[in-house]
Amino acid sequence: MTDIDTAPPVRTHRWTAPDGIGIVGDIGGDPTAPAVVLMHGGGQTRHSWSGAVGALITAGYHVVNFDAAGHGESDWAADGIYDLDRRIGHLHAVTAGIAGPIALVGASLGGATAMRALASGDRPAAVALVDIVPKPDRGGVQRIRDFMRSAPDGFESLDAVADAVASYNPHRPRPATNSGLMRNLRRREDGRYQWHWDPAILTADVDESLAEFEETIAGLATARDVPILLVRGLESDVVNDRGVADLRAVLPTLEIYDVAGAGHMVAGDRNDAFNQGIIEYLQRRMPVR
Repeated sequence: MTDIDTAPPVRTHRWTAPDGIGIVGDIGGDPTAPAVVLMHGGGQTRHSWSGAVGALITAGYHVVNFDAAGHGESDWAADGIYDLDRRIGHLHAVTAGIAGPIALVGASLGGATAMRALASGDRPAAVALVDIVPKPDRGGVQRIRDFMRSAPDGFESLDAVADAVASYNPHRPRPATNSGLMRNLRRREDGRYQWHWDPAILTADVDESLAEFEETIAGLATARDVPILLVRGLESDVVNDRGVADLRAVLPTLEIYDVAGAGHMVAGDRNDAFNQGIIEYLQRRMPVR
């Protein structure tokens, strides 16, 4: 695990996508090395990958870690549209200047974006889908949405935010301090704390989103030459055995890395185990020369 005080340096960069949306992210590591592009889940920010960034840079990779549109420091869409095809355009803006091989590592929404990119013809050197499949469990996805919609008026204190997070994810140990929560929050003029994402990302209902995910299946069948790893939290309520079987039926060479003691937020729940699995996979599929 990389200590925050000794983490490798990164620099912040802003890209402008073809639709005019500004995408903000961090870049670190050797720019001539193979690149790992990190894509966080819905309702998160790039800071959810903080531990992974340091470990990947230390392993010799060039790392690009960006906030999805409508999240963190990236722009919100004026029209409130955040479909996967639009997100592919943002991904292409981020990767346009990378000359060497690229691995996509996407959690949840980020993984769905990676699946859509593969289905649309992108051919990265490797892909890691973190607790996401084309047919996720509807109940688990609905629980995420319920949590994201649970505080429309924000929170009066960081303790209230921590209580909400602990209620959603009770098996994760509560941190000693609440300071890290500010990476995913903004403070309004009235002093209340609001999640750092655009509420419009929840405009589509859960069945519309699931249908968009499932549409990737046929296209994924054409990407069988791309090494793909599914990282699954064994306590996840989003990826179940049936969803894994459906994905393996389309991708017979699919690799699976199960992380014990982790739920849907695998990298946050078991960061050391997650980093170990991802780096071992990348060293086999996209080694640093």
